[in-house]
Amino acid sequence: MTKISHANALLGKLETFIQQLPEHIGTGAEPKELYEPITYILSLGGKRIRPLLSLMAYGLYKNDPETILSQSAAIEVFHNFTLMHDDIMDNAPLRRGTATVHEKWNANIAILSGDVMLVKAYELLLDTEPNLLKEIIRLFNKTAAEVCEGQQFDMNFEAYETVSEADYINMIRLKTAVLLGLSLQMGALLAGAEKSDAQKLYDFGMNIGVGFQLKDDLLDVFADQAKFGKQVGGDIIANKKTFLLIKALELAKGPTAEKLNYWLNQTEFDKEEKVKAVKEVYDALGIKALTEAKMQFYFQAGFDQYDLIHFKNESYFQELKQITQDLIHREK
Repeated sequence: MTKISHANALLGKLETFIQQLPEHIGTGAEPKELYEPITYILSLGGKRIRPLLSLMAYGLYKNDPETILSQSAAIEVFHNFTLMHDDIMDNAPLRRGTATVHEKWNANIAILSGDVMLVKAYELLLDTEPNLLKEIIRLFNKTAAEVCEGQQFDMNFEAYETVSEADYINMIRLKTAVLLGLSLQMGALLAGAEKSDAQKLYDFGMNIGVGFQLKDDLLDVFADQAKFGKQVGGDIIANKKTFLLIKALELAKGPTAEKLNYWLNQTEFDKEEKVKAVKEVYDALGIKALTEAKMQFYFQAGFDQYDLIHFKNESYFQELKQITQDLIHREK
């Protein structure tokens, strides 16, 4: 197995940089209700996978990825801004095992604090060399808009009686995968990589990102609560049209379909009972295996793109692949 040495060193530097960000964003400034939630959400940790991917992609071509900590942190700040707002829309009580910002404060504060985070994300990009800044901002803007498009599709789906598998995959591509793609693409471009290689890294991130979201869908239903950090079965409780539910609605017949539709149409119910019942439907239809097969399809497509890139640093290449493979097998 590849030794994860570059990533560990970079994660340490990245975490130190991110934990110092509140000093620059405005911690201690007034009104404190605006800035304290930013410190709070950034202190919750997380995998930091997006900025780490950016740093590792840079390392494929140059040996000083710590020089783009600011740009990589911009991606993490933007990501946390989207989480803060998404949690409001999803009425989610937990984030990384602790109270969401709107639960700890309120929705209006979470909206405004998130807005400040978005502004500060752009400020962090300003450390980019002038000859690259316009392209980086353009790609960042494109991705930011796509993430919003994906979130709107996700909300639209709540009102749809049925959602196709293709529409769902497109939604998670926009909501989740494009930011992973940008992270890798941006790191490569900042290191002076050829645009064709930066595009392959983007495609790698896109496919891996779709696979990761399918993994999240699966974990939401089948994960160990103690390891997951979020409410297991939350998607079932909310009738969220995940890949699992879409396939179940497509495949269920007779009594199985009746059982599934019964629980989808209940407005008052015991949460644990509903989760248990719908999981039984998923088990009967083999939904877990179908989801795992779809995940593997996208993961393989991503690695097929990754293996085509040209790079200068073999150790970064192998380590980035290992990091991705480790994430594929995660349990939370």
